[in-house]
Amino acid sequence: MARETIPIKLDSSPIHLLHRAGQCAVDVFQAEIGVEELTPRQYAILIAVAQHEGLSQTSLVERTGIDRSTLADIVRRLLKKGLIQRRRTKEDARAYAVRLTDAGVRMLKQLEPLARRVDERILEALPGQQREQFVADLNTIVNALGVTAPEASPPPAVSRQKEFGMKPSSIKPSGTKVAKTKSGR
Repeated sequence: MARETIPIKLDSSPIHLLHRAGQCAVDVFQAEIGVEELTPRQYAILIAVAQHEGLSQTSLVERTGIDRSTLADIVRRLLKKGLIQRRRTKEDARAYAVRLTDAGVRMLKQLEPLARRVDERILEALPGQQREQFVADLNTIVNALGVTAPEASPPPAVSRQKEFGMKPSSIKPSGTKVAKTKSGR
């Protein structure tokens, strides 16, 4: 009995290619920043906390798209490194408000030029005229399918576009959506 040919190819599968591109981006990040310093997700949490001091962990989940259990693990690691602090909120004694420590602020300042270089290295894989569209396309996917930030705050990629002198895309967040799958660590 002959085997059926599987019509799907990995080199044309968006989920596979996004995953592989993500792996490549993490490799670039770790090569530039160092495996010992921070992971890309830890860095993203520090950025989100710096931009919105006193956010609850639930709000960090919504802003970053990192699932609740992974975020709790990342927060524990950042607490252990002395980069953030958390306190119970006045509004809800069950919730924690997260803030950067002085060490966290110093770490962000130290890593900012390295993180900028990581973004540049990733985007250098594309011809100049495709870079802005690539970031806009990623925003389209995230805004359509993932967890989005509240209307008052642009998605992180839009902020990164501005850092590179790119015109932010005209994509607007469509509202908060709940991620259906658990993100890896």
